Amino acid sequence: MSSGQESVYSEYETDTSQTSKLLRKFKETPFVPIGMAGFAMVVGYGLYKLKHRGDMKMSLHLIHMRVAAQGFVVGAITCGVLYSMFREYVIKPKE
Repeated sequence: MSSGQESVYSEYETDTSQTSKLLRKFKETPFVPIGMAGFAMVVGYGLYKLKHRGDMKMSLHLIHMRVAAQGFVVGAITCGVLYSMFREYVIKPKE
């Protein structure tokens, strides 16, 4: 390989690392990672409560946890869409 090709590949790898992609995505749409974190918290809480659910049936517990996780993600996506619309149509129309 020539030295020109090596520099192109190394520059591409440093600019598109997983961390930089995640940071760029977080800046563009901040509610997507928040939704993912909320989903993970609901799943973690569900696993904790699974041990201490008492006499509740397993299927009912899983349905409640699924609904809670989906609700958190849908709420975060809705907030993200509203934030994007606010940023695009209210703050930016000075053009």
